[in-house]
Amino acid sequence: MPITIGIPFYNAEAYLANAIRSVFAQSYQKWELILVDDGSADHSLDIARSVKDPRVRVISDGQNKRLPYRLNQIAGEAKFDFIGRMDADDLISPNRFGKQLEILQRHPEIDLVTTGVCSITTDNRPIGVRGGNPEDVISGRTLLLGQSAIVHAAILSRRAWSLRNPYDESINRTEDYELWLRAFSRSDFRIYVMSDQFYYYREEENVTPKRQLTAYASQRDLYQRYGYLGLGSHELPLIIAKSYLKSAVVYAFSVAGRMDLLLKRRNKAITDKAKLDNFTREIKQILETRVPGLD
Repeated sequence: MPITIGIPFYNAEAYLANAIRSVFAQSYQKWELILVDDGSADHSLDIARSVKDPRVRVISDGQNKRLPYRLNQIAGEAKFDFIGRMDADDLISPNRFGKQLEILQRHPEIDLVTTGVCSITTDNRPIGVRGGNPEDVISGRTLLLGQSAIVHAAILSRRAWSLRNPYDESINRTEDYELWLRAFSRSDFRIYVMSDQFYYYREEENVTPKRQLTAYASQRDLYQRYGYLGLGSHELPLIIAKSYLKSAVVYAFSVAGRMDLLLKRRNKAITDKAKLDNFTREIKQILETRVPGLD
């Protein structure tokens, strides 16, 4: 059963090649890879076009239309019934798509499957983990409060689901969050949360004051739009006030030059040596994977 893998990218020349290596390193090799440029001004497009493999397609229109538009574009361009994605600056476990596909084939009632995360540094060192498990109960409330352990870039979905649930292209930074809430409100959010950390998320450069503050502002809008899914009318003002407090904390950490503290709060330390060794081994395997045209 072939799958479509999409990587949208924008000025990602520092990491795109290794994201592509992650796909070529997959134990499951029945895939097509769609590389979608969002108007990059660096050498990202040259890197994408250098790959020589008939399973790889590069799409570029020279415009910067932002991530939600490109994710919808990937769903429309996909040839196959299952769509996986990843961000252009991340890595994925060689076992990711094979394991996710097994779950979707075993559970026809499920439309999406996500995995846990291993947070990595800019030089590919594992520094923390987070995620959920299949027994987690995902309610409107857990979605609203960001307590669902859903990792958006680690999703493998049925294409039919993605086509009937497109991203809202007007949303900035919280497009996945809005999509989950909208699908849940329509009783169309059947997801399986894997406990395995199959996604290597490069967070050091992503936890920036601007991104965090934009996300919190958008989140407050979504509280008001979808609060009926799990918040009492008396709770909504309090939740919004807490969001403003989080924004104030981000601002304070930014002024103090300690944004790293926010990153540490997101993840659990990796205390299991066997797990750490496995992460290190997988990352090494990915980085050493040869890709025709890149090597």
